[in-house]
Amino acid sequence: MKKNRFLPILLFSCIQLIFSTAQAQSQELRVKVSDIRSAKGKIILNVFKDEASYEKQQPYTTLSFDKKAISNGVLMVKGTVATGIYGITLIDDENGNGKLEKNFMGIPKEGFGFSNFFMTKMKKPAFNEFKFELKPGSSVVEIKTKYM
Repeated sequence: MKKNRFLPILLFSCIQLIFSTAQAQSQELRVKVSDIRSAKGKIILNVFKDEASYEKQQPYTTLSFDKKAISNGVLMVKGTVATGIYGITLIDDENGNGKLEKNFMGIPKEGFGFSNFFMTKMKKPAFNEFKFELKPGSSVVEIKTKYM
C-alpha cells in the first residue's frame, strides 16, 4: 500500500483552520462594574445565553475577579467568550463564599447587578431586559452594583 505523503500536511491544515476559526469567533468581553462599596471579597459574573439558562441559574460561563484594582467604586474586568447574545448577572461576593447572601426574607445582603440594566423596581428582570449582543468591536458592558 502506497502512503500518501500529503495526508499529514492536509490534516495539519485542517486542524489549523479549525483553531483559527474558533479564535476568530472569540471576542474580548469588557465589563465596567460601578458603585462597588468595598474592596473586600470578589466580583462574580455569571454569563447566560438565554432565558431558560437564566431561569435555571445554569450560566454558560462564570468569571471571577478580585477587587484589587478597584478605584472610586469602579472596577474594569475582561474575559473572553464567543460572539453572540448574552446577559450577565453580578454578585459582589464580599464574604468570598461564592454565592449571593440573602436575609431570612430573601433580600440580598450583598451587592448584585445586571448587564446594561439598573433595577428601579423590586423585581428580578427578565433575560430580555438585560441581554446584549457581543460582536467584534463591541463597546464596554456596564453593570451598576445595587445594595439593599
